[in-house]
Amino acid sequence: MDIPYSIFESDFKVRPDDIDMFRHVHNSKYFDYVLAARYDQMERFYEMPMETFMSQGFGWVVRTAYVDYKRALTMGDEFTVRTGIESFADKGCRVQFEIINKKTKKTCCDGWFDYVLIEITTGRSIKVSGEMIEKYTI
Repeated sequence: MDIPYSIFESDFKVRPDDIDMFRHVHNSKYFDYVLAARYDQMERFYEMPMETFMSQGFGWVVRTAYVDYKRALTMGDEFTVRTGIESFADKGCRVQFEIINKKTKKTCCDGWFDYVLIEITTGRSIKVSGEMIEKYTI
């Protein structure tokens, strides 16, 4: 049975230090944008910020990331990062994302990140608890 998960949005603006020698956003910055959006959305929408995980001795780390680049962002562009949990696994989850240029309304890139829940003290993966899944099933 598929559980429907919510999609959330965070807005950002391209900064000068995001630009590469070709005068568009460097490909690595798109990863930063998604991570910043998830950090923001964990607090605002799930009401379970990263600090809560860390205070309990847990953290989320990226295991795999896939990005399909479609069109570039450039200096000063404003954009929206949409993310949402696509699925849960025993020890993690997959988060899908889309980055949209606010002016053109076109997708700049999309893809997914596989996150693994770890115990901070050991660095080893651990099972996602039912409480965590319940908190993120909105």
